[in-house]
Amino acid sequence: MTPAMEDVPTVSTDTPLAGVDVVLADLDGVVYRGHLAIPYAVESINAIPDSIRVGYITNNASRTDASVAEHLSGLGLRVLADDVVTSPQAAIRLLIELVPAGSTILVVGGDGLTSVVAAAGFVVTRSALDSPAAVIQGFAPEVGWTQLAEAAYALQAGGAEMPWVATNTDWTIPQARGTAPGNGTLVSAVHTAVGRLPVVAGKPEAAIFQEAMTRFGATSAIMVGDRLDTDILGANRAGIPSAMVLTGVDQAKQILAAPAEERPRYILEDLRDLHEPYPATVESTDGDVVVTTVGESVVRRTGSVLVVAASGSKIDLLRAGAAAIWNSGRPIYALDVPPELYS
Repeated sequence: MTPAMEDVPTVSTDTPLAGVDVVLADLDGVVYRGHLAIPYAVESINAIPDSIRVGYITNNASRTDASVAEHLSGLGLRVLADDVVTSPQAAIRLLIELVPAGSTILVVGGDGLTSVVAAAGFVVTRSALDSPAAVIQGFAPEVGWTQLAEAAYALQAGGAEMPWVATNTDWTIPQARGTAPGNGTLVSAVHTAVGRLPVVAGKPEAAIFQEAMTRFGATSAIMVGDRLDTDILGANRAGIPSAMVLTGVDQAKQILAAPAEERPRYILEDLRDLHEPYPATVESTDGDVVVTTVGESVVRRTGSVLVVAASGSKIDLLRAGAAAIWNSGRPIYALDVPPELYS
């Protein structure tokens, strides 16, 4: 058996928190689902050393930072409003660059968005008849056809150059009862009517991460999320190491199939793994066979066929399977993947 090639990445046996000065955590699917804390999340976050700041990043534009902090405090976390970075806060930074101070802005969304728009010195309107200078759109449960129609009317009246800022474009949001349509679905409705797309502030765009890094004065962050296409993609775009936790939307199948730009540095079963040494990924060759080992889990690849040679723990098997697939240089549909890796 020959050693692994030098360009095959390995991961330190340090914990994911090693060398980090701020943990940036998504909320839905990471800390809570609906109004209930996810098992082990609160205890694990509270166990993060005082030398590491914890910030919370949310694409949800329906609530203020203060209301989010109150919710988190009620779950048992030590949180102030300034610890919460919302997509409306990132969206306002974009809007300030696009329209004159004091402009009238048509707002589609709830208090979490209107309060930030007003606090920035803009005039809030809900009607296209007020000749707004821009449209800003975010999620709120009460958003319906009337609000979406006003946005479409304003954008049509304002022409192709009229700024349109969306807090985020998440297609779905996890709720206690299941998965529900998110802001991306509502933005798509307006897009269908006006034929163009907005500027986006929230994940997976870099603006919200830049807002967080600036606010916390951070130089070495880790982003913990449950969605590959927002949390992980956004962190990768912002140059921030990421950890994918299996307590929310995306699960093993999605991780194994993740394109290069959506691959996390760490895969965690739950937030307790933030405090556990992260096992090295070791890749070696045995003739025509590529062997990937994580802990006691071993995956062997011969050409396009993957075989589980040793199961080990469930999470280490997923880590080994992901590394074997990602390092193969082939898309997942070109590989024969055993169901043990994702079932």
